[in-house]
Amino acid sequence: MKHFFIITLLFLALHGNTQNNGSKTTETGRPFILGVIEELKSDVLGEKRVLNIYLPEGYQKADTTRYPVVYLLDGSANEDFIYIAGLFQFNSFLWVGRVPQSIVVGIATVDRRRDFTFPTTIEKDRKKYQTAGRSANFISFIEKELQPFIERKFNVNSSKTIIGQSLGGLLATEILFKKPQLFNQYIIVSPSLWWDNGSLLAGEPLLLNKSFSLRTKIYVGVGKEGLVPGDNPRVMEVDANLLADKLKGTKSKAVSVWFDYLPNEDHGTILHQAVSNALRLLNPALSEKKN
Repeated sequence: MKHFFIITLLFLALHGNTQNNGSKTTETGRPFILGVIEELKSDVLGEKRVLNIYLPEGYQKADTTRYPVVYLLDGSANEDFIYIAGLFQFNSFLWVGRVPQSIVVGIATVDRRRDFTFPTTIEKDRKKYQTAGRSANFISFIEKELQPFIERKFNVNSSKTIIGQSLGGLLATEILFKKPQLFNQYIIVSPSLWWDNGSLLAGEPLLLNKSFSLRTKIYVGVGKEGLVPGDNPRVMEVDANLLADKLKGTKSKAVSVWFDYLPNEDHGTILHQAVSNALRLLNPALSEKKN
């Protein structure tokens, strides 16, 4: 059901060097190890899902130290996993001190449109994206299978962060609106709120209520990105602003919201800089303590 593998990010090829004296030597490289790969069989999704997992330096299962967990959507090795894990490693260095040492769980992608979108009322999109609209299953997978698996397998504490960009940002926003208790930190970057003509923005999430008491930090970042896909004239910066304004209207004292406009970044370049900014903004106490 679950298999344990080593992630090999860099495997140096064997090569021979011919010396002036005609002799030949062979150098053997060693794998560069970043973390582990787990394979989780999901009954909810009816498939196996690959998890790329970064463990902090010195992590030992037998230790009593417990770590925050960061869940990264689009977490394949050839997507966002490597450099997001690097950001958490760098920002947890003692001389940087912006985040505590953390476990990063990259959820490798299978079908983004299927997993990250809810059903749409737009007939054209239903025909164009025939697998779309099953985010409820993916959210159930996160809640009932993924989080319990990580909590059984690794030394974790109660801190849970989700990072999502584009359609992943749409999913992170949907979770925030419908099941905010699944995470206590949300890093939402360039969310595809254009889906279903922005219907998610019309929702009234529980965290807007005065009675909402779960301490929740939310970062919303967007670049200079312009018009979004589809026939309806929506602009990604505008939708991100609308989302941030809606969240800032909460009556709950437990919710904190940061909005970050990055005009020098576009949809393809924004995630690295946005997450770097988010780690600084969401954890001011650590930065102040370091100074």
